[in-house]
This record gives sequence, C-alpha cells and structure tokens, in this order.
Amino acid sequence: MYSRHSSTPACHTPTLLTGDSDVDALAHQTIHPYTDLLLHDMGPGLADDRPDFDASGSEWRTAPLWGIGLVKTVNKHTRFLHDGRARDVSEAVLWHGGEGEKAKENFRKMPSIDRKALLAYLNSL
Repeated sequence: MYSRHSSTPACHTPTLLTGDSDVDALAHQTIHPYTDLLLHDMGPGLADDRPDFDASGSEWRTAPLWGIGLVKTVNKHTRFLHDGRARDVSEAVLWHGGEGEKAKENFRKMPSIDRKALLAYLNSL
C-alpha cells in the first residue's frame, strides 16, 4: 500500500533507505531510485477518474526515475506516464499538474541549455 504525501512534495527523491527484510542483503540498504513511492494528486489533466485501492482517480505513485535512460533500449519505446500519453521525458514533465505543477513550471521556465542538461542527466540514470 502506498501512502499519501502530506506536505509540499519532493517526489523524485534521489536516495532512500530500505527497511527490514527477511533477506539480509536487502535490509537497510541505501538505494537511489529517484522516487518517494508515495501517492500524489497530479491534477485533472492526468486523472482517469478510476480509483485504485487507496488511490483516487487523480493520484499516482511517483514512478522511479532510475533506469529511465534505458526505456527505449529495453522497451523499444519512449512512452511515459500511466497511460503512455507522453512521448518522451519532456512531455511527461509537462503533463504534471496538481502537486507537480510547480515542478512543471520550473522545467518550462528553465533556459534551454539547463533543460537540455537536466534531460541529459535524467537519461544517464
């Protein structure tokens, strides 16, 4: 079960610490998934109005960004978001709304050179 974020989100958190595990090698490990694994209201633009367990029809779990640069190689496509509407990472960011609106606007307002650098970084994950 995923929980909801209760304050201003930093959804794609770089580092997490795993919890207890029956497998010692997995317990208390520092990982870098670039997610908080929480549910966030992404606004009406991404809503499908289909609740799923505790998630409303406009809430989505923050997808991990690690490996995002390999999507085309592994999956033979670059479709993103829950329904594949985004053709690339830029479009995925620009579809954000709700709790992701500020991140979208920051991305949109970035100088082109900074946006390209950010996309290159994301594709290196």
